[in-house]
Amino acid sequence: MNVLKRYLNFLLKRSSQPQGTMAAATQVFACDSTSIVFSSDDQVAVNSPETLTALHTAASCLKDLSPVAFPTETVYGLGAIALNATAALKIFSTKGRPADNPLIVHVSSRRMLQTLLPQNYTLSPSYELLIEHFWPGPLTLLFPCDHSLIPDIITAGQPTVAIRMPSHPVARALIAVTDAPLAAPSANSSGKPSPTRAEHVLNDLNGKITIILDGGPCEVGLESTVVDGLHEDGKIRILRPGGITVEDIQRVLINGFSDTDTPIPQILVHRRDFRDDALEQAPTTPGMKYRHYSPSVPVTLMRMSDVPLGIEPLSPSAFLEDLKRSMPHSPNALRVGLLMPSDSILMKSLISDTTIQWREFPFGLVSEPAIIARRLFDGLLTLEREGVDLILVEEVPEENEGLAIMNRVKKAAGSSQWIVIP
Repeated sequence: MNVLKRYLNFLLKRSSQPQGTMAAATQVFACDSTSIVFSSDDQVAVNSPETLTALHTAASCLKDLSPVAFPTETVYGLGAIALNATAALKIFSTKGRPADNPLIVHVSSRRMLQTLLPQNYTLSPSYELLIEHFWPGPLTLLFPCDHSLIPDIITAGQPTVAIRMPSHPVARALIAVTDAPLAAPSANSSGKPSPTRAEHVLNDLNGKITIILDGGPCEVGLESTVVDGLHEDGKIRILRPGGITVEDIQRVLINGFSDTDTPIPQILVHRRDFRDDALEQAPTTPGMKYRHYSPSVPVTLMRMSDVPLGIEPLSPSAFLEDLKRSMPHSPNALRVGLLMPSDSILMKSLISDTTIQWREFPFGLVSEPAIIARRLFDGLLTLEREGVDLILVEEVPEENEGLAIMNRVKKAAGSSQWIVIP
């Protein structure tokens, strides 16, 4: 593993060195998702000539081993041919991505999935159920890796490969038109918030990539849920919460196994139900090792539950007084962004201080975690571009989509502050 990592880092450094010419401006092609239809046997038809041209242009770019940004239902992805190490390497150099952070492979059909799996591998009943209910969709599954087919740069040398089938029509059509599986992390510089709109990608990677396919805003807004169901104990380990909730997975497994003699698989969520230090140091899937999702301005997570021993929570007014003293601005110039539910009691208390310039991003009701998930990254990127000095994000209950939201916010935040409302 160390030899592989050093080699990949060498290739990344070499590929990122200046080549003596300036990159051309990135082209953005609008795509009409409603014009794309898949048949029951996974054949794609595109009724819009403009969208079809955009897909073929992007596919040609991919076949020339250059990365392309495209929409998925989760976030915008930066795709390259998954079975070509040279193409995949350009994802790492474009993003500045660490070489030991594996990539997810995207397929357009079950047939394409089968071409990637070892010949002697059979899907488990759990995987069959999850694929039946959640593919295409924001669910990634770990499979045994055929190293004779899949380059080590995709898996970071791990024995497994992460694969999913996106449900966004443009993503799935691009894979089908290219006729090749695509490796695709989020289409942003490594460590930044994931893009959920084409303009997010353009603001970050303009001139670094050739093509962005614009399929509109992402419906889910957070990356896919990653599941490892390969252990001999049959348990379903959720390595990264995401667009498919733990409750969704639990419901499908209960219904699917209720009429059989097979025990219902237990679900374990990483860092909630189990820890694995070795896995975190050598991850099998993205989002486990490195700090992610951070804008260029500080982010503070505002918490009102589960106060740790030895921590004295502050009232909103005491917190703001500390904030004014700590920030290098006069109070009248302090600009603070708020990512909080629209019915937040904490937000109402904070904005009563009129000496601070508040920038509120509409976040949805606390009872609507799916809407909050969809708007999280957009909010971080929007407030960053508005030039705020600090972003305050209020915690949400860690259930349903809230588990994935808090997973991202905890990684984005540089600090946490516990608050008590008098």
